[in-house]
Amino acid sequence: MTRLAQTADLTEVQTEILATVRRFVDREIIPRAQELEHSDTYPQEIVDGMKEMGLFGLMVPEEYGGLGESLLTYVLVVEEIARGWMSVSGVINTHFIVAYMINQHGTPEQKEKYLPRMATGEVRGAFSMSEPGLGSDVAAIRTRAKQDANGDYVIDGEKMWLTNGGSSTLVAALVRTDEGAEKPYQNLTTFLVEKPTGFGEVVPGLTVPGKIEKMGYKGVDTTGLVFDGYQAKASDILGGVPGKGFAHMMDGVEVGRVNVAARACGISIRAFELAVAYAQQRETFGKKIADHQAIAFQLAEMATKVEASHLMMVNAAKLKDSGHRNDVEAGMAKLLASEYCAEVTTQAFRIHGGYGYSKEYEVERLMREAPFLLIGEGTSEIQKTIISRGLLKEYKLKG
Repeated sequence: MTRLAQTADLTEVQTEILATVRRFVDREIIPRAQELEHSDTYPQEIVDGMKEMGLFGLMVPEEYGGLGESLLTYVLVVEEIARGWMSVSGVINTHFIVAYMINQHGTPEQKEKYLPRMATGEVRGAFSMSEPGLGSDVAAIRTRAKQDANGDYVIDGEKMWLTNGGSSTLVAALVRTDEGAEKPYQNLTTFLVEKPTGFGEVVPGLTVPGKIEKMGYKGVDTTGLVFDGYQAKASDILGGVPGKGFAHMMDGVEVGRVNVAARACGISIRAFELAVAYAQQRETFGKKIADHQAIAFQLAEMATKVEASHLMMVNAAKLKDSGHRNDVEAGMAKLLASEYCAEVTTQAFRIHGGYGYSKEYEVERLMREAPFLLIGEGTSEIQKTIISRGLLKEYKLKG
C-alpha cells in the first residue's frame, strides 16, 4: 500500500483483509475495468471472485456465516475496490445496506432466513427509497401498500434509481402504509421483497423495466421498479411492525453515506496515482512536468484533499461502529469526499492534457464516474441541510 490514505491502528485481521483486497483489485479489476466499462458489461467474473473471498458477508455476524467485521473495515474495503472501478463497489454497496438493516432491525425469523444466504452472496440485496419526481423528499413517497382482508398487503406504485435492481434477489422497499402516526414520515414501512434476477415482469405484480442508460457508473445495473397489485405478506415487513420504515431507512442511509465517501476516496486515490505517474513521465520544455511548480503544487493539493477525505470517512465509520448516531459526521464525510473527488479527478484530467479526453486513458472514465457521487445518497445541498440542522440542535441557545 502506498503512503497515501493509510489508516492507523488497524488490527492484524483488518490489515490482511485490505492487503488481500488490494491484490485482487490490482490483479482482477484494474486490468478489466476499461473494457467492461466501455461495453457496459456486468462484471460477473469479478463478482464471483468477491463471493469466493467472502466479501458479501463482510459485515454479516459470524453466527450467520459472515466475517462479522466493522463498518470501518467495510468502508476501507470499498475504498480499495472503488480505486479499481467504482461500479464494482456499487455491486456490494446496496447489498451491505440491506444486510445491515436486517441485522439491526429484522425479526429473528428474517435474520435466520436472509443473513446466511446474504453472507455467501446467494441472496443479493438492493435498496429502494427514491421515486420518479420525488428526489430527496422521502416523506412524499407515493407508492402505497394497502392491507387486505387477510392481513397481508397489496403494493402499487413506482420506485426509481435502484442500484442492482435487475441483478438483486431481495429488495428493501420503502412504501406508504395506513398504519403509523399522522406525520408523513411516520406512516412509512420497509418491505423485504424477494424476486428472481432479470428484467420484465419478474413475478406477478412486480416489473423491473430495464437498465437506465447512464453517463458513467456503467456495468452495474440501475433500474426502476414497478408494483402493480404485488402481493406482500405481513411477515415481509422489516422488523414485523409497520410505520417504522423511515427510521430503518435513515439508519441504512447513514451507512450508505459513509460508503459514498469511501467510493469518492477510492476514485480520488486512483486519479492521484494516475496523475502523479503521468507527471513523472511527460516532458515539456526540457523537463518532466512534475518538475514544473504549477504541476507540483496541483499534486500537493490533490494529495491533501485525498487525505482529508479519507480521515473524515474513517471518523464517520468509527462513530457508527461505537453505537452513536453519525448523521452529521456521515453528511460531512460524504459532502467533503464527493466534492473533493470531483476536484481531484478534474485536476488529474488537466494534468493529462489532451490525453485525458481520450477513452484510452483511465482518467476519462473517472471524469464520468465522479459526478455521480455528488448526488448519490443525497446531494451536497442535502448534506449541508443535515449538517446545519444537527449543528443548530447541538449549539441551540438556551433561555
